[in-house]
Parts: sequence; C-alpha cells; structure tokens
Amino acid sequence: MSNAVLSQSGRDQSPSASGTASVVAAVVAAWFVAIVLLGASRAFVTPAGLVPLPIAIGVTAPVLVFLGAYWLSRQFRELVLTADLRLVAGIHAWRAAGFAFLALYTYEVLPGFFALPAGLGDIAIGVTAPWIMLALIRRPGFAAGKTFVAWNLLGLLDLVVAVSTGALASGLYIGSVGEITTQPMALLPLVLIPAYLVPIFIMLHLTALIQARRAAS
Repeated sequence: MSNAVLSQSGRDQSPSASGTASVVAAVVAAWFVAIVLLGASRAFVTPAGLVPLPIAIGVTAPVLVFLGAYWLSRQFRELVLTADLRLVAGIHAWRAAGFAFLALYTYEVLPGFFALPAGLGDIAIGVTAPWIMLALIRRPGFAAGKTFVAWNLLGLLDLVVAVSTGALASGLYIGSVGEITTQPMALLPLVLIPAYLVPIFIMLHLTALIQARRAAS
C-alpha cells in the first residue's frame, strides 16, 4: 500500500501521521519480502494431517500487530481514522481474481471444499467493491450506513471461511497418492494469499468498520 492509500489527503493528515504512513508503507514492503523468502524456504509447509500452524500465524500475527498499534499508538490510530475509505473499498476489487481458485479446483490443484467457498466469496466481494466505492464518492454519509457495514462484515466472513476451510482441509489430509490437498497454498506463489493478502484485506475491512462506527456515532 502506498501513502496515498493510507491517507485521505495531505490536508487531512498531521505531519506525524504522514511520517507514520511512510513507516507503515516500508513495513508492508518488508513484510512482503519476508513472506517471499519464507515461502521460498518452504517455511509454511506442514506435515500431512496437521493444522497449518505457520500459515495460521502468518494470517493472525499481522492483524494482531495492527490492532495493537491502533490501541497503543496515537499516530497510527490517526492514520487509520483518516484513511480514504474510497480507496480502502476499491482495493477489494482485486479479490475478483478469486476466480483463480475456481480454475485451480477445475484442474484438481485444490479441493472444492476449500476452493469453491473461497473463490466465490472473493468474487462476490471483488465485483461489488467498485459499487461500494462509487457510493462512497457520491454519498459521503454512506460510510455510516448499514449497507457499508454489512458489506465489510461479509468481506470479513468470506476471509474467515476461506482460512477456516483451508485449515480444516489441511488437517484432513492423510497423504495418500493422488489426494487433492491445500498444500499448494503453503508454497510460492499461492502462499502470498493467506500470509500476505488475506491479512491486508482483513486490516482494510477493520479500518472501514472503525471509521463507520465513528461516523455513525
């Protein structure tokens, strides 16, 4: 994410928030490099039949850091509260690429138990994101409405379902020959989805909900 994504505009930010945005952008970039290096070393791969703990940590740890920073850092909290919701919502349009899960299921790379809900859920959020962004542009008060809140909650639910079904499918893997598993999700490039993109999308939804609650009150 760039500084433009992290804040509404220069006049809405204090100098401290602008500096925080630069730090956050650098951390996000370093995080990406770390996931690539860990993925290349197969650090996210777990033995057959075990819960994918490394991926679970990869999903939850960044979100916990985000929440901790929000509560403990005034500068980071200001950054979250001044984030441009139009861009925050618009970024979710990338999730329309969830059709790739459906393709991987079709070619028997991923099991349908995981790929179908993950893919269809992402597509639903991705294709509706531009409409949500357009509503925010036309009606600033839309951010305080039930539709915006419901859309973000559904977006979070999609991610939770995807991560949960992926973990469950991995735990049911017995290692038999020809078995279709979620193990490809622990390898590059697919590991970037649960360990990098999913936490970012969760944090974007949380940012939107935080601002929506503030706007409604």
